[in-house]
Parts: sequence; structure tokens; C-alpha cells
Amino acid sequence: MADPLLKLESLEKAYSRGFLRRTTTFSLSVDLALAGRQIVGVVGPNGAGKTTLFEMMTGSNRPTAGRVLVAGRDIHRVRYRERDRLAVHYHQSYQVRRFARRLPNFMLDPAGSDYPLVHLFDEPQFNTQDGYIGFMLDFFRRLRDEGRLVVICLHPTARYHLEILREICAGFLLVSGGTVASFRDFPALIGDPRARQYLGSEMTRQAEAVA
Repeated sequence: MADPLLKLESLEKAYSRGFLRRTTTFSLSVDLALAGRQIVGVVGPNGAGKTTLFEMMTGSNRPTAGRVLVAGRDIHRVRYRERDRLAVHYHQSYQVRRFARRLPNFMLDPAGSDYPLVHLFDEPQFNTQDGYIGFMLDFFRRLRDEGRLVVICLHPTARYHLEILREICAGFLLVSGGTVASFRDFPALIGDPRARQYLGSEMTRQAEAVA
């Protein structure tokens, strides 16, 4: 197996509220390693933490604990203006997510890369007309063939979303219940009770037909 391009080491994020008595309102934990030259699909309920996970991967959201390593570099220790040379987050209409600055750049490390190694697409919008889906799938494959790691988050609401995931992704992540589960292929994903509950009966039936 190739060396991991992206490693999430004991990564945790927690939000809490209250002054004298703090109450945790959200938590997410993950240990994960992904090699480059592949496309990975991400699914999960709204509010489960998919966008938060992407933001931690790109250094725009500081984890409560753990590290994000891209090509061996802790992205939260990399200069702000250079973090997108390691991992870049495209949110919905392909705009790049930004981040808050906490330390001056001179205290941080160089990226050591001139072009993003990890590309994170957060619920990209697919136009079903005029071959646009085919164009985007070719784009994702081109990034993969250049040795990049491509991660695509979709919230399946139509059969063609499932067809896209089935066709293009080599592995899958399910963000649910405060954890991230990994699956080797599409049948393994839709065979998991958590995924079936998330998809609902109709989309599960569609997923079984696609598989």
C-alpha cells in the first residue's frame, strides 16, 4: 500500500456551551490514513460534521486534539497563505473556504508544495444538462491521475448522485454519530446499517439497484 498522503491522527473536535457548567453540543473524532492517487466519497447526515472535517483537513478549523498531516506536514503549523498548496476545500459552488489567522506567518512553516495535494469538494453542484457531469468527473479523474487525493462529499437526493459515487470513488467514508467509518467499496457502504438508516428506504433501494 502506498504511503498515506493524508493522515488524521487522533483528531477530535468538540463544541460546548455554558459558563460554569460546560455542556458538549457537538463532537467528532477520527483516526484515518488515505493514500494519494484515488477518489474517496464522503456521505453522512446533515449536521454530522462533514464540513467541519473538511475544514480541519485544510487548516481552517483548529481541532480540539490531534493532528492533520498532509505529505507529512502538520497543516495547522503551515503558513496561512500556503495551506491551500497542501489541501484545498471547495464548498458547494466551488468557492474556496477561508480561515481565521491565529499566529503570524513568520512563526509557521512553509508548505513545501506548489500545488494542492488534497482536493476536497463539499457537496459540489452537478448540472445534469449538456455533459457537465461528465466534464466534472473527467476533472476529478485528472486530479487523481496526477497523484492527488480527491475527496467528494455528496448528500444523495437523487439516483444520479449514487451513480456518481459508485462510478468514480474507490473508497468511502461515513460521517455519523460523532465518528468516521471507512468502507472499501460501494456495496460495503450501503450494506452498513448506519448508511441505510441515513439514506432512508427509498434511497437505499436506489443504491442497491446502482450497486
